[in-house]
Amino acid sequence: RLPPFRVVGDLLKDRFDGASHVAASGHHRSNNNAHSNRPPKKPKENAIAGNSIHSKRENRRKHKYGFQLKPFNPEHKPPGLKDLVYYELSPGFCERNTKLGIQGTHGRLCNDTSMGVDGCDIMCCGRGYRTQEV
Repeated sequence: RLPPFRVVGDLLKDRFDGASHVAASGHHRSNNNAHSNRPPKKPKENAIAGNSIHSKRENRRKHKYGFQLKPFNPEHKPPGLKDLVYYELSPGFCERNTKLGIQGTHGRLCNDTSMGVDGCDIMCCGRGYRTQEV
């Protein structure tokens, strides 16, 4: 049985709010040898010896995808296995950006009593706003 939708949403929101800004260290290894500068791996002569518990593990990759996520800010701890991460900051919504299709918030109506996204404090992005009675 699945937990209630609200519980799942709250957990995801908590992870989203605690997401870590990261940079990849190392390099991404391509699985396609056509794009690789490395020679193809030689097959092992003795497959049984390669699977032995006494065999060397030097060829084992340290990280599953060939790179490691490190915090963008070195003072922050590295992300855990269940943490959400992001590489780039989200674009701002305050200023118009036609390249990204962002209209900006200048000239829009806002609700000066709301603490939500329709509220003037958020929508006006600290620029100030005019009130008008209707």
